[in-house]
Amino acid sequence: AAGPILQTLLDRTGESAQIYRRQGDQRVCIAAVERTSGLRDSIPVGAMLSMEAGSAAQILLAWEDSDRLHQGLRHTKLAAVRKRGWSESVNEREEGVCSISAPIRNASGQVIAAISISGPTGRMGAAPGRRYAPLVMAAGKYLTEALVKAVR
Repeated sequence: AAGPILQTLLDRTGESAQIYRRQGDQRVCIAAVERTSGLRDSIPVGAMLSMEAGSAAQILLAWEDSDRLHQGLRHTKLAAVRKRGWSESVNEREEGVCSISAPIRNASGQVIAAISISGPTGRMGAAPGRRYAPLVMAAGKYLTEALVKAVR
């Protein structure tokens, strides 16, 4: 189910799209599509990234129990992420790169993955969430609903 929705995000935003799952103190990219040309943020499937920075890390941590929060993000405003339902990162993981992420949930409502778009700050802007969050949130909701239907 992820491939078509990631491609739709790429088509609608013009930016690379990824899905991440938490694996211990890291997150792993489990699906991705990239722009075919121009400046892009390239995250290959299987890449392991820190849980200390980035919008996907914020999503994967925002709904965790406080004792499971990663040390590096304790001071991030995860309550704000939970309230609005999405996160953004600008120059956090890497200078010149920004991302927007939203949760993917299982049938019981638990956050099991994060769907993201990422690209250069110069193209996406200093506040990319205002522009792209509705699209990323819709993609997360679509995948959540697909997972719930698959379980039934």
